[in-house]
Amino acid sequence: MSAPATFQDLKGKLRGELLTPADPGYDAARRVWNGMIDRRPALIARCTGAADVIQCVKFAREHNLPVSVRGGGHSVAGNAVCDDGLMIDLTRMKSVRVDPARRSARAEPGVIWGEFDAETQAFGLATTGGQISTTGIAGLTLGGGWGHLARKHGLASDNLLAVDIVTANAEFLTASATENEDLFWGLRGGGGNFGVVTSLEYRLHPVGPVLGGIVAYPFAKAKEVLKLYRELTAAAPDELASGLVLLSLPDGTPVTGVVVCYNGPIETGERLLKPLREFGPPLMDQIGPIPYTAAQKLIDAFYPTGLQSYWKSSFLRNISDEVIDIMVTYCAQRPTPLCHGLIEHQLGGAVSRFARDATAFPHRDVQYSFMSLGVSTGRAEIDSCARWASEFWEAMRPCSTGSVYVNYLGREADEGAERVKAAYGPQTYQRLVSLKNKYDPTNLFRFNQNIKPAA
Repeated sequence: MSAPATFQDLKGKLRGELLTPADPGYDAARRVWNGMIDRRPALIARCTGAADVIQCVKFAREHNLPVSVRGGGHSVAGNAVCDDGLMIDLTRMKSVRVDPARRSARAEPGVIWGEFDAETQAFGLATTGGQISTTGIAGLTLGGGWGHLARKHGLASDNLLAVDIVTANAEFLTASATENEDLFWGLRGGGGNFGVVTSLEYRLHPVGPVLGGIVAYPFAKAKEVLKLYRELTAAAPDELASGLVLLSLPDGTPVTGVVVCYNGPIETGERLLKPLREFGPPLMDQIGPIPYTAAQKLIDAFYPTGLQSYWKSSFLRNISDEVIDIMVTYCAQRPTPLCHGLIEHQLGGAVSRFARDATAFPHRDVQYSFMSLGVSTGRAEIDSCARWASEFWEAMRPCSTGSVYVNYLGREADEGAERVKAAYGPQTYQRLVSLKNKYDPTNLFRFNQNIKPAA
């Protein structure tokens, strides 16, 4: 094809911008949160609505172009950006409409959780979102989506009421419990495998001020704090979400930190967290009553845009003494202060009360997720950080369930296709393959944690 003329043809059909490598703003548009990702699409379509998305899908099919889809958030694995193809950029699709009477909200896929929460909290409402306010709503939700409210109200995907999507044949569909039900099942955990989501409607819940914050102890007390954390979370009520991390503070001090968010009566939460706060003395204790929007930003500063980030993750059976020993051993020899290990206690509660096959997120019986994060400021250190994270993860494998949260998977080149299958398990994966055969048999949407069609 004659590239300039063809590009102009697509540009004339879009309300949004179409960028090529020669255009101002191209380099900024191709950058994502993870600084490791450095890819150069032939075209970046900065869509303003579903009509733009439809035109992009038609164009990609007609010209056999690789397609990647960028939502509003992180793209840790870098799947939002492709080399030499068309990047469908949804970051400018930012509308949020709250219906307080129905306790629902409809939002576009360029929205991040900080923006979504600001709108819903104006009415004293919220739904389960991520734990970092700069996370995109679409990517997190389509992968399952846990966060501070999951144990009380279920995953983000459990709170989906409807999704609008442009499929691989450029057809616009709505999926819900009563319309295209098979697709609705797959979208709640199956990621971006079935098309480009242009709108998501969520169920909302009353959420007022929470008891939230961070308490940190010297790294030398890591084993004791991990055991205390095990006790705290083993009997935790649905209202408590938490995570434990072994990392360094901005001044370089290595610590054992616990992040908490208690969504219930403040006095009850204070009694529950008293043993954690009185063990010590702590290096810092910032726990107190805060708005839910502030709870969503508690760890934002530890995850800024542009760092080189290599993640490995698995679900854990429990926090055994072996887990504790491995965590402390590896986090005592981190190659950079930014590298860290963490355990999240975000499942259980309401998450476990959904049927295992209710959605494409099947891990209803697990309690904890482990992550090793190799992080550096520059490329010179990332190889040693990635090696450390991989070795840490390997050491933890005997303690894991063998499965993983799909949103925490890295690049397929690092993870391998079998890890995607492990993220779903055999039955769920085969059901997703059947959906892929139906809605995207040529695998147009393959820049994701890919469910490969049978063909």
